[in-house]
Amino acid sequence: MTFHIDRGNWRADPVNAVAGSATIRANRGRRACLAGAMAEDGVARHLEARGMRVIARRWRGRAGEIDLILRDGACVVFVEVKQAATHAEAGLRLRRPQMDRICAAASEYCGTLPQGLLTEMRLDVALVDAAGRIEMIDNAFAEA
Repeated sequence: MTFHIDRGNWRADPVNAVAGSATIRANRGRRACLAGAMAEDGVARHLEARGMRVIARRWRGRAGEIDLILRDGACVVFVEVKQAATHAEAGLRLRRPQMDRICAAASEYCGTLPQGLLTEMRLDVALVDAAGRIEMIDNAFAEA
């Protein structure tokens, strides 16, 4: 917020205050996007080291976006990456409506494959903490 002297008194400039807030939000959004991309890259490298092959990153269908799609042998693995200060906080960021969209998007993606919805698939969650440590929850949606 900026201030101006008006007849000897300080007054706030609400126009610049709004513009300043928008800039702060935009910068926060850019940082969050970069942090998310870095987390996804780390998870992709981690899973490749485990022998999986990345097929797609940030795949978008009509139903929604999937962060990572990998092959683990014959199985197609859909991975949702959540990043926060702790693994617990990251896990809390995944809610039922998002899980439903991810499931719908995974079904949409498998519909494009030769075996269609008969394709062996799994939905995993990767939790990334502030230090970049990765905790994988394989077949995470089975319990939800």
